[in-house]
Amino acid sequence: MADALSPPPLSPARWPAWLLIGLGWTLARWPLWLQRAAGRPLGRLMRAVLRSRRRVVATNLALCFPDLAPAEREALLRRNFDALGLGVFEFLRAWWGRLPDPREWELEGLEHLDAVRSGGRGAILVSAHFTTLEICMRLLCQRIPLAGMYRPHEEPAMEWAVKRGRLRHAVAMFSREELRPALRHLKQGGLLWFAPDQETRRGDSVFVPFFGQPAWSLTSTHQLARLSGAAVLPLFHERLADGRYRVRILPALEEFPSADATADTARVMAALESLIRQCPDQYLWLHQRFKRQPDGSRRHY
Repeated sequence: MADALSPPPLSPARWPAWLLIGLGWTLARWPLWLQRAAGRPLGRLMRAVLRSRRRVVATNLALCFPDLAPAEREALLRRNFDALGLGVFEFLRAWWGRLPDPREWELEGLEHLDAVRSGGRGAILVSAHFTTLEICMRLLCQRIPLAGMYRPHEEPAMEWAVKRGRLRHAVAMFSREELRPALRHLKQGGLLWFAPDQETRRGDSVFVPFFGQPAWSLTSTHQLARLSGAAVLPLFHERLADGRYRVRILPALEEFPSADATADTARVMAALESLIRQCPDQYLWLHQRFKRQPDGSRRHY
């Protein structure tokens, strides 16, 4: 079963990872006010120490926002690392901590999902990799029976601990290799969260525009919808200025999927781009999104 857990890997080779997991579990249990107080300083420390990742963010922002003045892009970069620091604590809290008070988040657009589910149809909620991804997915699981599709961690201990944390609230977690159980879940009217906005070496991909750049993008949303008959609904989530969260479900993409995987993938990327432009400082610009080029070369980040 995709949601089953094997016994935890406890060999001595895994002990260093378990020590880090223990630290993460401790930080996840800090009071919310303390996590928020420490988040931005952590982000600034990361900006100062992680120079290679800072270059990745700066390169991505230059490619995606060429009309911004250099000072404006630098300010955006600084806000992005502040959001990343807050996101570290939110990831940990989503996996191993306690949820915020129900009054600290709001959900919009549930009627769009209800319209799909009323006919017994499954639904794929596609979102981008915002720094609020994990905490908002856990919050959303309070309201709907949501499964997730994800890329497994390379470290076995971390994979076990994170998956266990996610399964405390998600109905199932499917790795990207577990296509058949994910399709079965959708065909049975299930709901599946998926974030297809990052480049990956596995899976069928095509080049489509993303912020005006050719981006090597997974066709998985097209394939999942075509094989399962599920609807595809964009999903937006953000951290508000007062510290609360907003999750918004948008209407289902019309006449999706088509017979053209590339055109459908371009539609999905365009939908996600429009969401990212609403809140660019909270997007995960750390990823080398435009590394692969159409001519076979690699962009040097």
